[in-house]
Amino acid sequence: MLRFEEKALNVDFAKGGGLAPAIVQHWLTGEVLMLGYMDAEALAATRASGMVTFHSRSKGRLWMKGEGSGNVLRLKGLHADCDADALLVLAEPAGPTCHRGTRSCFGGEVQPPAGFLAELDALVARRARERPAGSYTTQLLDGGVRRVAQKVGEEGVETALAAVAQDDAALLGEAADLIYHLVVLLRSRGLGWDQVTRVLMERHSG
Repeated sequence: MLRFEEKALNVDFAKGGGLAPAIVQHWLTGEVLMLGYMDAEALAATRASGMVTFHSRSKGRLWMKGEGSGNVLRLKGLHADCDADALLVLAEPAGPTCHRGTRSCFGGEVQPPAGFLAELDALVARRARERPAGSYTTQLLDGGVRRVAQKVGEEGVETALAAVAQDDAALLGEAADLIYHLVVLLRSRGLGWDQVTRVLMERHSG
């Protein structure tokens, strides 16, 4: 799992009259969650507590997101833009971000398609911890690594066969089955999709 690392941030709050816009993005899926405003005090409070805190223009005070609802945003990363007058906040939401009960203040269709893989991985991780009865994922995990590995092998063969003998819809369906079972296999070994992504990124940068 990524960890928040302290680093120097030189934000020019004076450009915005003491405030800088802070765009909050889901640290795993890339989904844009909300826009708030920070002053120097809010930024310091965010870094000190690990909970995303804003300056509320309506309340005229510091406001920790979720202080009333419990739907906090756990800090995962902070970046200033090239002009040092805006912030990108990477966060892990503990529930709906919007006061209307939706994941994002910008509506329900703002998640990048590839970001769903991170969401799927998080769901499988919860299944691995909680093992709810009646869940297919629970059934797979209870069967052990060998059983899950066998399923990945079967789905890999079916995907290859679909590629050479079936239409695009069949290939996409088999590929989806393969990816799901691969995510479960990784979680059965205590590994996550983000770790696979990092390996790919390292290979690409090399």
